[in-house]
Amino acid sequence: MSILSAVGISKCYESAAGDISVLNNLDFELNAGDRVAIVGASGAGKSTLLNVLGGLDRASSGQVLLGDKDLMSLDENALCRWRNQNLGFVFQFHHLMPEFSALEAVAMPAQIAGQTRQEALTAAEDLLVRLGLSDRLHHRPSRLSGGEKQRVAIGRALINKPLCLLMDEPTGNLDPKTAESVMALMRDRVFEGTGFVIVTHDPVIAASTDRQYELSNGRLIEHG
Repeated sequence: MSILSAVGISKCYESAAGDISVLNNLDFELNAGDRVAIVGASGAGKSTLLNVLGGLDRASSGQVLLGDKDLMSLDENALCRWRNQNLGFVFQFHHLMPEFSALEAVAMPAQIAGQTRQEALTAAEDLLVRLGLSDRLHHRPSRLSGGEKQRVAIGRALINKPLCLLMDEPTGNLDPKTAESVMALMRDRVFEGTGFVIVTHDPVIAASTDRQYELSNGRLIEHG
């Protein structure tokens, strides 16, 4: 079952020298439970592609479907609600709010989605324990290492068991052992219906997925 579909996506930016084309009539489909890696040279547009797939940026043309909704057709409020319920996003940087503890940060999207505070905190604690942060639940970002902050961000993205999780170099600041524990979440039965799209430069991480694509000249080329 398709949970994320991009059809004919193009993305251009204006510049003094003329339009710059980053994505060129690109097609992509993700089914429930798929684990997909996207690789490519720096500047190829990988982050731009994730932003378009996640509705954080609008394509110049084409269609992006998440579940049964066309993200391009939703107004900003409807788009935010749909993303909260169905999409997780892990950026290259953690973007944690300094006033919230790790537990509160992970629980927040669940509370926004309608869970009670206690339900959200219980689910958040379970995720953080599985991410190896049982002794950091009540630490604020200023007391967490870079790798710990990234794991909190991953927990925050997974708390609502989204249809799809988009990850932009999620293990770049993690040691190999911790990176493996994070990637093991992709194989966790709790998230077996979630599709994962991972932008990575790490060949080990890419090889651990079901399919690998290279973004080149604005198009996706499947490998292997």
